[in-house]
Amino acid sequence: MAERSYSSHLSLEAAQFVIGLPRRRQVIVLELADQIARHPFQIGDYHSIDANGRTIENLLLEGYLFTYWIDHGSREVRITEILAV
Repeated sequence: MAERSYSSHLSLEAAQFVIGLPRRRQVIVLELADQIARHPFQIGDYHSIDANGRTIENLLLEGYLFTYWIDHGSREVRITEILAV
């Protein structure tokens, strides 16, 4: 049986960032979010611990900084923030 893959989920703040981009850039950023979900065990460029004790990863991809945490129980990558750098 094939292992179920992870999926990416954007917070309201991250979704608003994507909506504000030109259509072509929206597609690129959403593809990058899915790329992170395909490799949920990839270590980010740096990480921190949030108030709930979760490891928060920060990963720079193609000029965008993705801040996210992994919910292994539901097999989701929770993207909380995206910034253009």
